[in-house]
Amino acid sequence: MNRKRTGTLILLIVALLIVVTDRVSKAFVLAQLDPGETLHIAPWLSPILQFTYVTNTGAAFGFLPQFGTIFAIFSAIVIVAIVIYTHQLPSDEWLMRLSLGLMLGGALGNLIDRLWYGHVVDFVDLNFWPLHEWPVFNVADSSIVVGVTILMILMIWEEIEESRQAQAQVVEDA
Repeated sequence: MNRKRTGTLILLIVALLIVVTDRVSKAFVLAQLDPGETLHIAPWLSPILQFTYVTNTGAAFGFLPQFGTIFAIFSAIVIVAIVIYTHQLPSDEWLMRLSLGLMLGGALGNLIDRLWYGHVVDFVDLNFWPLHEWPVFNVADSSIVVGVTILMILMIWEEIEESRQAQAQVVEDA
């Protein structure tokens, strides 16, 4: 298999794993809990983590709840942009494809919720410092955050490398 296909496969497998994990976890929560209800996974884990079913019509952390339709359209645009951009990446950019796969899977997972339910299903409720007041989230949200974090690190790394090369060129030319 050529490198370009391998890269595309990385993106698709990561995205599919995220969507499946997100759907299965949300199906579990929907089957077990009513909105606002909390499930204590294990007594010893409750001070740290529990599942609390909340609905979110807005963006991250419930921001701008009245714009759910706009966020669904934006998600669809992001999904298309990721797919198009992936085809333009050099074949050796596997970490970039991993990051885009995480974002693609997360965007798809939350878009499915918006289309099926009219809101996103959130349930991961962290209860330890400094996250005691952290908003409830889901697998798709986590995937997007990890994907964006990897992307930011890659961009910073690329900037550092370009700066080093520019400095080396200046020294070489002098």
